[in-house]
Amino acid sequence: MAAPTMDRPAADATGVPAVQTLTIAKALNNGLRASMEANPKVIVMGEDVGKLGGVFRITDGLQKDFGEQRVLDTPLAESGIIGTAVGLAIRGYRPVCEIQFDGFIFPGFDQIVSQVAKLHFRTQGRIKVPMVIRVPFGGGIGAVEHHSESPESYFAHTAGLKVVSCSNPADAYWMIQQAIDCDDPVLFFEPKRRYYEKGEVDTTAAPGPLFASRTLRTGSDVTLVTYGPMVRTSLEAAAAAEEEGRSLEVVDLRSLSPLDLAPVYESVRRTGRLVVVTEAPSESSISSEIAAKVQQECFYSLQAPVLRVTGFDTPYPPSKLEEEFLPDLDRVLHAVDRSLAW
Repeated sequence: MAAPTMDRPAADATGVPAVQTLTIAKALNNGLRASMEANPKVIVMGEDVGKLGGVFRITDGLQKDFGEQRVLDTPLAESGIIGTAVGLAIRGYRPVCEIQFDGFIFPGFDQIVSQVAKLHFRTQGRIKVPMVIRVPFGGGIGAVEHHSESPESYFAHTAGLKVVSCSNPADAYWMIQQAIDCDDPVLFFEPKRRYYEKGEVDTTAAPGPLFASRTLRTGSDVTLVTYGPMVRTSLEAAAAAEEEGRSLEVVDLRSLSPLDLAPVYESVRRTGRLVVVTEAPSESSISSEIAAKVQQECFYSLQAPVLRVTGFDTPYPPSKLEEEFLPDLDRVLHAVDRSLAW
């Protein structure tokens, strides 16, 4: 192991190594723990988040360490979870709600779009609603109906909500803390099939802005824009394309509302080509919004139409068919070939 340097300490004040290799799930757990230690007003609530530690064990050990008053096992009632959190947020707490699976968010939809999103505006700024709604989203885990949805466009469309999605352990660790610190309500989408993928997390690093996209790989031929579970797929596509002599740039949006598209515009003005990769269906979606804005802002730089690789415009299929539904490396590379052939 290399000797620690002055700008990268070997451990933090508690003796925990500053740089750790963690899964996304463990990084989220550590991020929640850090926020709860820093602010006694942070409360975690949801179905089975306490004694069980959540279906995906994201909240494992938190109830044991912080008690049942701060880590609450709730009834199976998403509308009640969200509504209770609204009241807590108004009273100065910072509740973090877990929606157990993406498809379970719809019973709480009315609370989110009618109350959570509008209270600050409705009261002319007098009331803030600092709450986080964590949503494991996307497919790829062989689950039954209502367990593999991509509902992020509903909430990105709703004024008054912030919407973000992490794609790696470092972002998971920092973004969940930044979302909890935010005075606006944040929908925090977590790519559930990537929960147990590992990466380095530097707990002493200064995190970048929460609502900002990030270029993960530079390239000169085609720009790939993506988020959440499709980031890894896009990076794998870029690596495969490199073997064929093609250079792909990969931009992770991270923030879905607001969209930070300045790095995307800059990239497209260099490459002249854009492929948007998402797991969600294409109709009236985040991918269509990106395509429209890039066409508007980069029209004279484009050498080919903006192409999209998405899930199909159907309900999420039974698990035996999900590999046909989900965008994969071959579909991404096919879109790249079409763009370059234009």
